[in-house]
Amino acid sequence: MRYLPLSDADRSEMLRVIGAASVDDLFRDVPEELRLKGPIGGLPLHASEMAVERHMTALSRRNMVAGDVPFFLGCGAYRHHVPASVDHIIQRGEYLTSYTPYQPEIAQGTLQMMFEFQTQVARLLGCEVANASMYDGSTAMWEAILMAHRITRRGKTIVSSGVHPHYVGVATTMAKFTGDLLVTGEPELSAATDADRLIAGIDGETSAIVIQYPDILGQITDLAPIAEAAHAAGALLIAVVTEPVALGLIRSPGEMGADIVVGEGQSIGVGLQFGGPYLGLFACREKHVRQMPGRLAGETVDAEGKRGFVLTLSTREQHIRREKATSNICTSSVLCALAFTVHMTLLGEKGLRQLASLNHARACEAADRLSAIPGVSLVNESFFNEFTLKLPLEARPAVHALVERGVLGGVSLGRLYPGSEALRNGLVVAVTETTTREDIAALEAALKEVVR
Repeated sequence: MRYLPLSDADRSEMLRVIGAASVDDLFRDVPEELRLKGPIGGLPLHASEMAVERHMTALSRRNMVAGDVPFFLGCGAYRHHVPASVDHIIQRGEYLTSYTPYQPEIAQGTLQMMFEFQTQVARLLGCEVANASMYDGSTAMWEAILMAHRITRRGKTIVSSGVHPHYVGVATTMAKFTGDLLVTGEPELSAATDADRLIAGIDGETSAIVIQYPDILGQITDLAPIAEAAHAAGALLIAVVTEPVALGLIRSPGEMGADIVVGEGQSIGVGLQFGGPYLGLFACREKHVRQMPGRLAGETVDAEGKRGFVLTLSTREQHIRREKATSNICTSSVLCALAFTVHMTLLGEKGLRQLASLNHARACEAADRLSAIPGVSLVNESFFNEFTLKLPLEARPAVHALVERGVLGGVSLGRLYPGSEALRNGLVVAVTETTTREDIAALEAALKEVVR
């Protein structure tokens, strides 16, 4: 079966209508070195469905499965236990859709779920209002930068060096098309944060400060002084949370003065899933709600006075012209938001605090044992369930050596910052409730061999 059953004449006519000389013209914004020069290697041009399935299965068996070995990867995607009831509920027929219906008031169950999700996210992030979800954490951060631009009418954003480099990469790419100025930097392999640099850089052109909490190294920064300095200059503070479980123990960004709080909700209810689909969280102060992207479900009463739900705001739909839209992201990750809501409901406030406490305790135990290895030192002065080690050798080959010993031992900073000499010995280790003492012992033993 052909996926694009078009004739050469069909393609030529389509290209003529849009004014392109060839199909290659449609990809001119993709750098030449990133384009495929031919078929994907290892796959035959023609094969039966069964043959392709057999081939792909063989390839998948070359992977090391997260649940089969000691697992310490993090940096924005975390392995947590998701109760079986979450998967059972989200697969019910009335929920199994990733989009809001276009006649939303008919789907009262979906709207109520969105309303409950918004309530949970607003309380978790410490804000007054939250939307019904975004595509993922990185695009939520970019939308927050755009939102701050609209509110302040300024185009300069200072991004903390502790923000995940992939998030910064998304924002940098998008800023090319909007003209926004992003002031960025790389973290240092030390316990010092760049809070002083952020405050010193604020001027009359600054729209917002963006800071990750906890940051890419696992450090936890007091946001209150940064928020105060930003507000004094008429700027906003945007906080980015990639590990929402942390908010079961540490103060929420909204409590410390953040105006917009965004993040990745994958940790609650959503598995690792090879990198997606994930769940963007977005919350803000009520006074800024009209500038918030995404969808917002609201509570009301019907003609008979009974409780009901409506789609209160939809900032980008077919009936809103592109230039009038607050956001051009149409995707709302409602199925993942449902998983988040089910898991959060099962946990409750007490359960979330207990889960967070367990994560932190396991991480403290791992940090103590690993930093006691000769030549290995702990960078952090503070952390939740993720911390950074400085190794006596380059971390990237060390990670590969740990894999050879059957341990997924962490994320090397050399992988995240490939051009940085100063960060190449850094290893970010994440520990969750799924990590056992036996897992920690296995990493400790393997790391001793690698750094010997």
